[in-house]
Amino acid sequence: MNRSSNLSGSKPLKISIASGKGGTGKTLVATSLAVSLADKKAVIADCDVEEPNVHLFFPRKQLLEKKECEVPVPIIDEEICTHCGLCSDNCAFHALAVLFQKVLVFQELCHGCGACAFVCPEKAISEGRRSVGEVFRAESGCLKIVWGELKPGEARTTPLIHSVKEEAKGDLVIVDCPPGTSCSMVESVRGTDFCLLVTESTPFGLYDLDLALRALEMMKTPRGVLINKSGIGDRKIYEYLEKHKVPLLMEIPFSRKIAELYSRGIIFVEHMPEWKERLAALAKKIEEQIA
Repeated sequence: MNRSSNLSGSKPLKISIASGKGGTGKTLVATSLAVSLADKKAVIADCDVEEPNVHLFFPRKQLLEKKECEVPVPIIDEEICTHCGLCSDNCAFHALAVLFQKVLVFQELCHGCGACAFVCPEKAISEGRRSVGEVFRAESGCLKIVWGELKPGEARTTPLIHSVKEEAKGDLVIVDCPPGTSCSMVESVRGTDFCLLVTESTPFGLYDLDLALRALEMMKTPRGVLINKSGIGDRKIYEYLEKHKVPLLMEIPFSRKIAELYSRGIIFVEHMPEWKERLAALAKKIEEQIA
């Protein structure tokens, strides 16, 4: 990929921070990287919409906007509907059930594809809207923060994640992804220029890192690895990275001080300023990987 990013040119740069499992330190890395590059007009987008926590690390932030994230749902006109069953037969997600005198719509299952309205011979189906969550925009100094909060009981995160990413506009966008390798992670990474995988040198860390790398390979997303809490566990993860030619871009050692600061909701680079330079250097390494 040939491009010049915001750090050295004029085009925006989008970096996703992901991992195969929870607890590896994605948010620690994402917030620290954003603060270290705040002068680059950075935007941090928290796409872990089920449990967003990035904004909690910025207690003095100023809320700029809050808006609903709405998705399409079918509305059935029972006076026109003949209950032929074509809508239900053509729904890939089983969101419709046609009874003798009524059509049941299971809104939580609906993906808003519009197939039901397309096949309805009586044109008895129109499009309605419903909210699945909220998107927030805030700022803390030079840094912009965007996050989403999924409504309780909602099963589909991808529409809200998409909305969060749409609101995260800037010269440098850092996407804090949800854990795992499910649809939520895939949607968060999609469209980013580079994915930094945060892992730990343990058997669990290696197993889930392998899953995440396989997912990124299918997505054809450039990737690199940051090992957090290095010094614990074994050397197998280093052997894996060397064998599969995956670049190791940085290590953050196991540190009681970093852990204590993080547990108090403090971004550790604010109290350990030498790490700001190291994280800025990490961003340069990422640029080199996608140049």
